[in-house]
This record gives sequence, C-alpha cells and structure tokens, in this order.
Amino acid sequence: MQNLIRFLIRYHFLLLFILIEALSIFLLIQNNNYQNTKFVDFTRNIKGYFFQQSEKINNYFHLREENQKLAKENVELRNFIEKNLQSHTDTLKTVSDSVYDQQYKYIQANIINNSINKQHNFITIDKGKEDGIKNEMGVISPNGIVGIIRGVSKHFSTAISVLNSELKISAQLKNSGYYGSLNWNARDYRFVQLKDIPLHAKINKGDTIVTSGYSSIFPEGIMIGFIEDYEEKSGRFLEIKVKLANDFKKISNVYVVKNLFRQEKKSLENINENEND
Repeated sequence: MQNLIRFLIRYHFLLLFILIEALSIFLLIQNNNYQNTKFVDFTRNIKGYFFQQSEKINNYFHLREENQKLAKENVELRNFIEKNLQSHTDTLKTVSDSVYDQQYKYIQANIINNSINKQHNFITIDKGKEDGIKNEMGVISPNGIVGIIRGVSKHFSTAISVLNSELKISAQLKNSGYYGSLNWNARDYRFVQLKDIPLHAKINKGDTIVTSGYSSIFPEGIMIGFIEDYEEKSGRFLEIKVKLANDFKKISNVYVVKNLFRQEKKSLENINENEND
C-alpha cells in the first residue's frame, strides 16, 4: 500500500496528464462523427486481427483432429466404392445385371514410428489385432503404396517398408500393362527400381508405375511412382528407376488393405501347386 502511495505521489502529474488526454480524446470521438467513425473502424480492424490470429492458433491445435476426421471419411469412401463398384462378370460375355461384391476393405491407421535411413526399414502403426490387422496385409497412403504388415500385437502393427531391400512388389507400367519386380537398392529413399521389363516395351520418362494386382496383397492400379530414368540390362530387359509418389519423410495417415478373398485365392493356388508336385 505504501509503495502504491509513493508511486502515485511520484507520478501524479503524468497520471493526471494521461487522464486529461484520455478524456479529451473520448469527448472528441463522442462529439464528432468523423472521428467516431475512424475510431470504430480502427477498433474493428484491431479486433479482427486478433480474432484472425486466435482462429489460426485454434485451427493449428485442431489440425490433427481434422486430419483424423478426413482420414476416416476417406477410408469410409474407399470401402463404399469397393462394396458398390467391384463387379464380377462372366468371362465370355458382359452381363448387364452384374453381381456386386466387395473384395477389399480399408482400415485407417496412423504411423507412429518410421525409418528411412537403414537398409531394412520398418514402420509402426497404431492399429493391431483388435482392429482386424493381420500379417501380409498391404499398407497404402493417399499417395501410393507404403509397405506390407509383418508383425501384429494387440494394439500395434509393424510393416516392412517399401524402403526395405528385402521387399519385392509386383508392379506394372500403367499405359502398357508390362509388369516386373519392384525393389529398393538401399540408396536414395526417393527412388526404387523396377526390373524385368522387356526391351520392346514402349516407355517414356514420367510414365506412371502402379501395382499389378497379381499378388493377393495390393489391388491393381495402386500408385507407386513415375519413371525417372531407365537402362538396358543383360541385353534382354530394362531396369527402370522409379521416383516414388510417396515422400516417406512426411507420411502420417495410412490405410491397411484387407483382401476379403485372399484365403480363397491362396487355398486354390496351393491345390494347384500340390497337384503339379
């Protein structure tokens, strides 16, 4: 209290001056339309600026939540498309009354750990057995393939990344349909190599590379990347340098691909293999 009194005594002239100035400005604004209008505009701009900054901060802290909502909406849309547009038609003729059946189901997940600078890279996602995740399921993002599930616990799963020199994926040229084996050479995380493409295949830099659909893991036509360069190998095949559509340094939201016909397909293939042995 004594400090406050000393402060008022010491600065009473300054405080009185500020009070008179404030009162003068107030009277000026109240009694003059022009000054009143300018003051209202000024305060409106100030408030608008602070509201705008406040909204930006609020949106920033809710960005992850919004991304989660969008990811869930995307997976629902993917499942809807698979359920309603996947058709089975007769191989000899087109049937106008097609039977629609869902082959793939998509499960939304988030990457919680990711490596790109090793020879054998893995990712970890926040979904596990309780969410229906099993080994050998494909993992994709909105931009393209990510990897294949290799380990599952109750709440988490690990996937072998495309950036793993041990992983090979069946891929094809989107334009021509020629297919080969896709693999990473453990060098640059931005590029993978597509091998065993015949020499007579017509290709150009920038052409799109997608999944072939020959495995029971990825649907046909999932984006992989674009042709960066290519060269002849062994006088019979082309080896293509593919720039990945995914930037593995920025992946966060992914979808796990569940093939509902996988077991049926594998059982049939095993029967055929046993008959040929």
